[in-house]
Amino acid sequence: MAEERVREITAAALEELARARSSQDVEQVRVKYLGKKGALTFLLRSVPKLPATERPVVGREANEAKAEIESEIERRLAEWKAEEHRLKLQVEQIDLTLPGRRPPLGTIHPLNRVLDEIIEIFLGLGFAIAEGPEVESDFYNFEALNIPKDHPARDMQDTFYLSGDVLLRTHTSPVQIRTMMAQRPPVRIIVPGRVYRRDIPDTSHSPVFHQVEGLAVDRAISMGDLKGTLALFAREMFGGDAEVRFRPSFFPFTEPSAEVDVRCFICRGEGCRVCSQSGWLEILGSGMVHPQVLRNVGYDPEEVTGWAFGMGVERIAMLKYGIDDIRLFFEGDLRFLAQF
Repeated sequence: MAEERVREITAAALEELARARSSQDVEQVRVKYLGKKGALTFLLRSVPKLPATERPVVGREANEAKAEIESEIERRLAEWKAEEHRLKLQVEQIDLTLPGRRPPLGTIHPLNRVLDEIIEIFLGLGFAIAEGPEVESDFYNFEALNIPKDHPARDMQDTFYLSGDVLLRTHTSPVQIRTMMAQRPPVRIIVPGRVYRRDIPDTSHSPVFHQVEGLAVDRAISMGDLKGTLALFAREMFGGDAEVRFRPSFFPFTEPSAEVDVRCFICRGEGCRVCSQSGWLEILGSGMVHPQVLRNVGYDPEEVTGWAFGMGVERIAMLKYGIDDIRLFFEGDLRFLAQF
């Protein structure tokens, strides 16, 4: 009876393997007959209980049957794995005739966009671009600009000192000093660059921001030249109907000094939330170069005069694009940047 049972199990297993239609079907046959609770495994475990005369014959036939089934399982499993791999490749085949997917295009950062516009305007007016170090000495950042160590104006610019008289520049004006000390008049430059102040970040302040300084020094330079230049800049930057006004102010390195406002291009001067109901938006500070600054660089204020201005690029960009939080420029949020 045991020998006959071995032959029945072998025949059934081989028949089911022949009908298998996937590697998963083959695995189910293996578990059914050769698994821990499989039919042939159960029979092999029962051999010791058989009469002594039957054990050798049944044991030999059961092991031969196991080897035969394992061999067939291995063969059918290899066949079906190869077929399944072929079908998978057929389904996943790449159509080389399809057009490629273009990568998403980036955009120019709004600060770079505004900075490029500012530079283009002043290059068109004959100004050159000057650059200088962001790590400066106290002399170039303060002393030469008529801001001695005991001057109260230093309180207006909370400074990052690195060591002794070495600091991170608080404005791009030191480049004006370096330029004037390196060349004789006439001088017409703009100085774009990054500056640093110990401000706590909020909607309108950042410890890192960008400025563009402007400087013109020559014989008979007047306040009228400054006003005409900045009026032209405002029209180019904010539209042909932009109006500017000059308000008296104070800067240690200019005398007289003036804040420059542009008429609010949102409410057209009628007053709104953006301009605090004043009808005007402050865009920059300016003035005639202080005679002492000219003396500090070796110029004779009796022979030459000059004017200078300084504007915050973030300020211009916020006004131009209606942005109400300066921190958006530095957070790298792609949803914000994609709008430009």
